[in-house]
Formats: sequence, C-alpha cells, structure tokens
Amino acid sequence: MDQRIESQAIPSAAAGRARGGRPTQQDALVCLHDAATDARLLVLADGMGGDGAGELASADVIETARRLWNEGQWREQPGPLFLESLCQAAHAGLRRRGEGLVGAEPHSTVVALLIRGRRACWAHVGDSRLYRFQHGRCLGRTEDHSLAQLKVSRGELDAEAMGADADQHVLLRGLGGPQPPQVEHGFAAIRPGQSFVLCSDGVWERLSTGELGRLARRRNLRRAMHEALDRAVERGGVDGDNVSLILVRIGWAAWWRARVPRGWVQAARDGTAKPGQMGVRQA
Repeated sequence: MDQRIESQAIPSAAAGRARGGRPTQQDALVCLHDAATDARLLVLADGMGGDGAGELASADVIETARRLWNEGQWREQPGPLFLESLCQAAHAGLRRRGEGLVGAEPHSTVVALLIRGRRACWAHVGDSRLYRFQHGRCLGRTEDHSLAQLKVSRGELDAEAMGADADQHVLLRGLGGPQPPQVEHGFAAIRPGQSFVLCSDGVWERLSTGELGRLARRRNLRRAMHEALDRAVERGGVDGDNVSLILVRIGWAAWWRARVPRGWVQAARDGTAKPGQMGVRQA
C-alpha cells in the first residue's frame, strides 16, 4: 500500500493524490491560477479502460485543461461555456487516443471548478465529485452519473451508503465513450467562508461529507489535504483505490478583490482616486 502523496498548490487551494493499494495511478489533477485576475481553474480526473488506458485518459484530460487555460479561452467565454468546451475537447481527445490502442479503451471522469470574479461555476461527468460548504455546512454536491446514484434517486439506497454498494462503479456517463458526453453544470456566487472540495471516488467512499466539511475549514489547507488522503488510504487498505483531492477556500481577501473593480483598487494604491469612490476611505 503506497501512502506517498504527490501535491500541488496555488493561492487558497491545495491538491494531492496517492496510489493507495493500486499498482498504478489513474487519478490526475491540476490547479491553475492567473495572478492578474485571481481566476482559478481546478480540474480532477479519474481514468479507466484497462491495460494502462486509465492512466493515459486522466493525463489527457488534464493536458487538455492546461492547453485551454494557456490559450486564454476562459477570459472571453462565459464560465459554463468554457467548462463545456473543456469537457467536450477532452472527450474528443480520448476518442482520438483510443484509435491508436489495441485491447484498451481510454475513458475518464472529470470534475472542474472555475472561480472568476464574483462567481464560481463547475462541471462534471462521471462519479468524481464537487462539494460546496459554508463554514463547514454542506450546501450541496454534484450527483454521480452512476447506477448507485440512480438507486439513491429512486429511494432504493441511502446516499451515505453509496460507497459500499455493488453498483457504485457502474458509470452511466463518462469521457471517451462512443457518444459525446452530457455534461452537468452548476454555479454559485462566492462568499467568505465558502469552500469547495473536488475528489475522486477513492476519497468520498472513505470519508463522510461531515469529515470533508471539517477538513475544508482548516486554516492550513495543505495539512488538511494530507490528513484527508492519509485517512482515505488507510481506510481503503491494501486493495484500496487511488485517491485524489482538491481543497479550495474563499477568504475575505479573495472575496473583496472580486467585488471591488480593479481600476478602483489601482487608483487607491496610486493615490489618484477621488474621495467617496468605493473602496477608498475618506479622511
């Protein structure tokens, strides 16, 4: 059982992954940040497909996210449209990748969060999840595209029991299949004290919603991320799944920057703002 954690971080976010009890790592993630606008893109993918295809699939999804971010499409497009484009481009890339493989089919889940200005928007396909918390209280989470989630919707299964259900790993949607994926979207206004958790099924199957909410409130997000992954790996045991997690928190500074127009902030710094302008204290 491998408990080594590969980690990365950007302002107000920490991410990591571990192999757990699996011989290979099929989870992949990325945290991207634009310092000029304080925009952030967080993406997590869980690959599948056999014979190494899962590793290739999740890596391809993350590479697509990096490419589109670097091309700057997120600057011009509405957030949901950018995330839709990301998912569809990743799907098309997996279809092309599959044409060159024999005996393996690259498929992947994806969950992505874009925080820009005063709003956060997210998209997902599969059973990798996004949770949204306010001071540790769960405001909602994405619904898995799985047979187990369908059973929950029908009242046949309790939501907290999904991780142990025999149909949990039967996915109804994913990237890389014969048809373009139907992407699920969500959005919210950002507020101080709000936090987001993105994770693969290897994490949410082992940690409760309450645990994730408490960990997301920790002052030190990097330490909280390590603790969460350590717990998931330990509880998964020698046959445990790969685990991956991204913690994001909205602090007062980020919230204030999103509300005050950049020109006013710069004017206040330069001393050229007129008394009475928003964000400038009058003597």
